[in-house]
Amino acid sequence: MIVGGGWGSDFGDDIVEAAISQAAGILDQWGYRGPLRVKHRLRGIFSQALLINRSPRLEDLTTEAFTALRAHPANSGRYSEMLYALQRAVAALGHCDPPVRSGYNHAPGIEGTDPAWAAWVERWHATSPLTPRVRATGRTILAKVGRWLATEHPETTEPGQWTRKTCAAWVAAVDRMAVGDYVQRRDHIHARAGTPISPRTKAHILMATRMFFRDCQEWDWFPRRFDPARALAVPRSVASLIGTNPRVIADEVWAKLLWAGLNLQPADLPGNSADAYYPMDLIRAITLTWLFSGLRSDELSRLRVGCIRWQHDGQPITANSADVLACNAVCLLDVPVHKTGTAFTKPVDPIIGQAIEAWQAKRPAQPHRLDRKTGEHVDLLFSIRAQPIAKDYINHTIIPALCGKAGVPTADVRGNITSHRARSTIASQLYNAKEPMTLFELQAWLGHKDPASTQHYAKITPNTLSTAYTEAGYFARNVRTIEVLLDRAAVTSGAASTGQPWQHYDLGHGYCTYTFFEQCPHRMACARCDFYTPKDSTKAQLLEAKENLQRMLASIPLTDDERTAVDAGQAALDDLLEKLTDIPTPAGPTPREIGVPPSATLLPIADVSHGKHAQMGQF
Repeated sequence: MIVGGGWGSDFGDDIVEAAISQAAGILDQWGYRGPLRVKHRLRGIFSQALLINRSPRLEDLTTEAFTALRAHPANSGRYSEMLYALQRAVAALGHCDPPVRSGYNHAPGIEGTDPAWAAWVERWHATSPLTPRVRATGRTILAKVGRWLATEHPETTEPGQWTRKTCAAWVAAVDRMAVGDYVQRRDHIHARAGTPISPRTKAHILMATRMFFRDCQEWDWFPRRFDPARALAVPRSVASLIGTNPRVIADEVWAKLLWAGLNLQPADLPGNSADAYYPMDLIRAITLTWLFSGLRSDELSRLRVGCIRWQHDGQPITANSADVLACNAVCLLDVPVHKTGTAFTKPVDPIIGQAIEAWQAKRPAQPHRLDRKTGEHVDLLFSIRAQPIAKDYINHTIIPALCGKAGVPTADVRGNITSHRARSTIASQLYNAKEPMTLFELQAWLGHKDPASTQHYAKITPNTLSTAYTEAGYFARNVRTIEVLLDRAAVTSGAASTGQPWQHYDLGHGYCTYTFFEQCPHRMACARCDFYTPKDSTKAQLLEAKENLQRMLASIPLTDDERTAVDAGQAALDDLLEKLTDIPTPAGPTPREIGVPPSATLLPIADVSHGKHAQMGQF
């Protein structure tokens, strides 16, 4: 039934024009601007709505009147969107309720389960204090549980009937579950149907089930028969497959996307070259914020007007400090309450602040919107036509446009390039920079409560790991080299086989002829046993005068005490000598029996990491 003032109402040009201008003025203030033909079409729909409602007055366009207008044959198809805009304007004037898009806030009924189980799930969904999105996800998983019960355990229709055996059967079913099992809709599965679900998905399903039983038990909806935390725990075999694995975008691909974002033009976006649905200043601001801020898509879409602040030397920058702003300013971004914590402030690249301020200068006045996380009415930054920008706008529009401009595919070996992968990429680049952020600094920049969460985003690159390994000097720390003189004449003549020395290890102050020198406990601080030949002796001088000597380096592994003696200095050398006092030399006597003088010399060790000999001094 059409409501209104009746056909006798005055539909004079002035009255109708005044009503249309009043509604159009509100929409124009919100940013409903477009080509002239769109404005003419909008005026035509407004006039038609007033005529069908039989009243030229906007106050007669009540909620019931708009319901009837939508059912009228003249307002189908493309006109429904403009009728939606008209109702928003009339609702802003206080004459009707705001419109609700079809499919919004109306979850489909649970099908394929016992009605009793579905009623329990709906009761939990209506009671839980979790965010709407988390509750909706839990409801979907619990509906899947109900379909499994209806198939495998039809005798169990309520959660109060569950036992530890039922929990064990459900955990086993989840471990063997495939994509498409126990779902209500299959139109979105496509080629993935029948493939095993990922370990992380298994953990999420079990987590939602634990949450449901824990809440119901704590609310005394049924007696406690088992501990959900133990009976529905993730199996160790599944948990071991879940680890930190950031889906980082390759550096060369990310660099091309950055270039495309910095040079984005209207012609690069489908539908924006002529009839721009979103202003280009808004598109540039949201694109650069995504490319440089490392925010989640939810955080980005919920940024508020005035979220950018400028500082210099820790002090706020006033409006007339243009020189400081251009050269030495630090841009701070206020991030709202988010997935894992409260609001916080982070430094970002100044290009973000410049882009956001350019959009704020041209942003039409918008009505305050309800923040779904905090319940506050706030002035959202990325809002136009009294609507916040869609959360999936970056995935569905911005990223394909950037990939097309940069000439890179929209997917790689890690999957589709999505808005959240930018967060992992930026975090990993900050962690692997020449002057990298520490894990705790990166944790604060990302807004994480727990450093373990940061590890899911920060990935050490192979280049960084290789550099760190080389600088650690593992080989040089544990193996040093010493110069050895080989007497080729003794080898070729057969004298070496009769016991004549043919290897002479250079100790700096003399030579050691002990064949198994690397096994001698006194190799670092020679006790000068019978295998020792001083360099100032006639025998040593004759050895060095031979023309058939071959010089080479031999690797000597060091014990902890010897490595400390090499690295720490005099005190460590004294400790090493004290420990070796009663250790027999290769010749038999101990250093105490030989009577090693306090001025004994430390063996020179070549540092293979620097390619030269390092004389270690005397003690």
